[in-house]
Amino acid sequence: MIRTLGLSHVALAVADPDRSLAFYSAVFGVREYFRAPDTIQVQGPGPHDVLAFERRPAAAGSEGGILHFGFRLQSPGDIDAAVAAVLAAGGTLSSRGEFAPGVPYAFVRDPDGYEIEIWYE
Repeated sequence: MIRTLGLSHVALAVADPDRSLAFYSAVFGVREYFRAPDTIQVQGPGPHDVLAFERRPAAAGSEGGILHFGFRLQSPGDIDAAVAAVLAAGGTLSSRGEFAPGVPYAFVRDPDGYEIEIWYE
């Protein structure tokens, strides 16, 4: 077994890195920490979370082998605000409900079409 500190980052092919930065900043509070001509990397919302937005319009939003990725809420009561933030930032709602009583979820899509699960456990 290789010992690691956990998952390092997720890189997303996007049409417009600045648009992705605006969406993920508004919804999840990420902050930019690296920029190159076709890449923006952000940290957050967790202390070690990293997303990389790579300008690749032809591949933007394609699922490949990844169906979705998720963010865990701190409180089940935050689901309405989370969905509202996604919609206000230009995303869309795919579905929402509860896995069990008091365990809400929402599947949303970012502006490139990537599916994101927002849930409380």
